[in-house]
Amino acid sequence: MNAIITTTEWASEAAGERPPTLLDVRYRPGGPPGRPEYEAGHLPGAIYVDLEAELAGAPGERGRHPLPDVETFGAAMRRAGVRSDRPVVVYDDGLGWAAARAWWMLRWAGHEAVRVLDGGLAAWTAADGPLTTEVPAVAEGDFTPRPGALPLLDADGAAALARRGLLLDARAGERYRGEVEPLDRVAGHIPGALSAPTTDNVSADGVFHPAAELAERFAKLGAVEGTEVGVYCGSGVSGAHEVLALAVAGIPAALYVGSWSEWTADPGRPVATGAEAG
Repeated sequence: MNAIITTTEWASEAAGERPPTLLDVRYRPGGPPGRPEYEAGHLPGAIYVDLEAELAGAPGERGRHPLPDVETFGAAMRRAGVRSDRPVVVYDDGLGWAAARAWWMLRWAGHEAVRVLDGGLAAWTAADGPLTTEVPAVAEGDFTPRPGALPLLDADGAAALARRGLLLDARAGERYRGEVEPLDRVAGHIPGALSAPTTDNVSADGVFHPAAELAERFAKLGAVEGTEVGVYCGSGVSGAHEVLALAVAGIPAALYVGSWSEWTADPGRPVATGAEAG
């Protein structure tokens, strides 16, 4: 199954006899939860999922958005109606980062049929898709997480991969270079990592570039056959979007969920700055 779904494809599937489960994962870094925006208008049939409360654990030494407790995550997905035998579609109202985190969490936890709505809410409304304020009543799902379906990196694994394979830094270039750091304790990047801002994977409206273009982009960065690929960002959200972009391009990649916020929590870990991998 493809990792993304277009608005046209979603409209067709939503009109079917058994449409996929639809999750609204609106989120603003540092902002309030997206539930009020969801309640003001969402795609018909969508259930709201809170990224910080349901797709991440409490911030701390493991990073700003560490993995949540698996049982807590599973319970949240079941409340949202997620079933193991039913496809899931997720969307947000940004560049797809929050939706990609939900996609990655569900795929990592063993759900085999999850897609992100390409372009999210903006693409849907641009195509004259309807919105509603009605919160649907959904039956309890049966999804039980079985972690490990997608590769996961810890700090040591990320450091090792930067030496033996390809570790991509999905943050903005100025954060990678260490010129600014608005969120974490130290500026810079993991030594050996290459800068690959996830914003370059989509157009200005948040729609992914074609798979062939993404494959060409990643090949130029070194993601060629036989090379092990990993991704990190600030806290494992935009990095999930890069993993999604790599999946669209047909390239498997591991995610370092703790990312820079976990890496810099340990003052003993090395930090590189500048435009080179270091």
